[in-house]
Order: sequence, then C-alpha cells, then structure tokens
Amino acid sequence: MRTLSKKTQYALRALYALSRAHGKSVLIAEMSEREHIPKKFLEQILLRLKSHGFVESKKGKGGGYMLARAPEEVTLGQVIRKIEGPLAPLPCASESAYRKCDECVDDRYCETRLVMREVRNEIAKILDRTTLADACRRADEARAEAGNADALMYYI
Repeated sequence: MRTLSKKTQYALRALYALSRAHGKSVLIAEMSEREHIPKKFLEQILLRLKSHGFVESKKGKGGGYMLARAPEEVTLGQVIRKIEGPLAPLPCASESAYRKCDECVDDRYCETRLVMREVRNEIAKILDRTTLADACRRADEARAEAGNADALMYYI
C-alpha cells in the first residue's frame, strides 16, 4: 500500500498546529520547533498550502501563518489530494487519475482492481468526512484519556 510522504505528514501537522491557533498567526520558527519540522522544509510546505488556499500569511508585527478557513471546513481528504495526489492505492482504482495497469488483461474484471476500488472508496469516505478540527479533537481526547494534557492547545 502507498504511504503518505513526509511532505504530506508535515503539511498535516502544520495544519493541525494552525487549527489549534485558529484566529492567530503562528511564526514559522515557532511552528518548526514545536512540531519538529525542519524550518526550510516547513517554509516550502506552507507556501504550497498557501497556493492551494489552505493558509494565509501576514508580514510584519503580529505576522506569520494562519488558516485561510475554519478548521471545521477543511477535510483531510482535501489536503491529502492537493499534496499527495489521488487516494487510490493503484492507478487503476483511481477516480481522478485512472490509468490501466500494464499487465491487466481486462480491468473490468480484475480482482485486484475491484478490491482496491473498495479500499479507495472507504479511505475517501473517512478522509472526506474528517476535518482538521475533528483530528485535533480526537488527539486531545486521546491525550486526556492518557492523562497527558500538557500538549493540549499549546499555541493559545
């Protein structure tokens, strides 16, 4: 199965950090340190997220990066598709970037493709209904259950 690239993992972590600070600007240096993301890589990721309309930047005093939309409005599926591309584990199972496999005789009846379409559809259902706010809330609940509240809402 395909895994998320470091770029996508870091992009999600940056967006979670900005979700927790919603309404406030966060400096790249601060986010880099707290999220353990190399600063130069984070700069590139934030520029890409900005070009896709997920974040905004502000220069000068009180500047930094912030979410362009509310955390309840951005789904993980939207972000992953913009950074990573199609969600399907195989090109023949993709809705947006379909490509027949070279070794496939007839993709209409390919057992692997039929199963991978189901996998793709279930992944899409989960990612398209899970917002940044949902993911942050789940992490906060997991920390609270574990008694580790020190990592909660640290940008506020």
